[in-house]
Amino acid sequence: MAEVLKSGRSASDIKDADTKVKETVQKIISDIEEHGDEAVRRYSESFDHWSPASFKLSDQSIKEILESTPKQVIDDILFAQKQIRFFAEQQRASISDIEIETLPGVFLGHKNIPVNSVGCYIPGGRYPMVASAHMSVLTAKVAGVKRVIACTPPINGKIPQATVCAMHLAGADEIYILGGVQALVAMAIGTGTIEACDMIVGPGNAYVAEAKRQLYGRVGIDLFAGPTEVLVIADDTADAEMVACDLLGQAEHGPTSPAALITTSERLAGQTVVEIERQLLRLPTADIARVAWEQNGSIILVANEDEAVKEADKLAYEHVEVLTRNPQYFLDNMTNYGALFLGPETNVAYGDKVIGTNHTLPTMKAAKYTGGLWVGKFLKNCTYQRCTEEASAFIGEYAMRLCELEGFAAHKEQAALRVKRYGKKSSPITPEAKQKV
Repeated sequence: MAEVLKSGRSASDIKDADTKVKETVQKIISDIEEHGDEAVRRYSESFDHWSPASFKLSDQSIKEILESTPKQVIDDILFAQKQIRFFAEQQRASISDIEIETLPGVFLGHKNIPVNSVGCYIPGGRYPMVASAHMSVLTAKVAGVKRVIACTPPINGKIPQATVCAMHLAGADEIYILGGVQALVAMAIGTGTIEACDMIVGPGNAYVAEAKRQLYGRVGIDLFAGPTEVLVIADDTADAEMVACDLLGQAEHGPTSPAALITTSERLAGQTVVEIERQLLRLPTADIARVAWEQNGSIILVANEDEAVKEADKLAYEHVEVLTRNPQYFLDNMTNYGALFLGPETNVAYGDKVIGTNHTLPTMKAAKYTGGLWVGKFLKNCTYQRCTEEASAFIGEYAMRLCELEGFAAHKEQAALRVKRYGKKSSPITPEAKQKV
């Protein structure tokens, strides 16, 4: 039976914090609904001390930023985008439109239609999240979205140049230096200067996540995202230095980021705690990572791989690293995760920044019902149907009886009208065709 050696915050503590966030976000949304651009500017001034003549960057401004950014930075961004674009293109190629004749004269199909416009939020704040531009803007463009706009906050009163370069190179049609809830709301409902989008995507802090939750329905979203999560599954073949390093690698995102270890080795569990303390002494972001680990870190001791899978699926974490003798076992048996990182040769940082898979992934147990952001999220799977007259009369007879069974009189009349009009014109469907029903 699994044994919890260390646990994080209680559910009640998390709920209390969420209540305050919900109230704040609701107020901002209502204010922007009523006052538009004026409210957006007011919140930008208050939260980011940022009030330029225009939040939208001009083509000339973007050109100047590109020219002033070091070549190595541009080259690194282009390398990452090449990997992400290629994988997204392969995903898009795997999604096909279909049309089939299910009965003689009955044709059913579906088309995968890109969303017309998408707003991408690229977080800033504590860190300039350059990679989020690739993951959202570029992926939307590969899916075929016509208009993709992107917002990112200023950092310490300055435009984050590398992020702007990434947005532009990924294919953003409009770039705004605008952050926080006000950016999400502006993209979702529109203002005098920003045209509303059909969908908003991208990670962010608790306020950004809550804004997406409250705006969902007016616009589509990629998924509900909370603080980033990492789970390391390890056995006695793993070393504590790597386990600790990879747990802290995500804990540095923020003080509310959960980091968990599931292990079959009590010795490794103890060594990892010691190693985390050692690494925190020299980690530049230790002030954040320490709080995250102390308040949200957990260690679970299990008997075997099967129990590890069960506990991991209960957690349903965003990132799951597997540092065991047989990583394939977890790929074959786990069902609830955002992304798997199999073996010591890979890690979450690769997925977050460069390797090619998307880093916008489900958190807060959402991995139980959804995967992460990918080209398919930007596509609407829309069905259609058409019939010959003969087929319409044949299907209509079944429809009439089934509508009557449910008490839908007007539905029945739709079918009856077709039977009346087309049944006389058409020869009956052959016995062979009826056998297909």
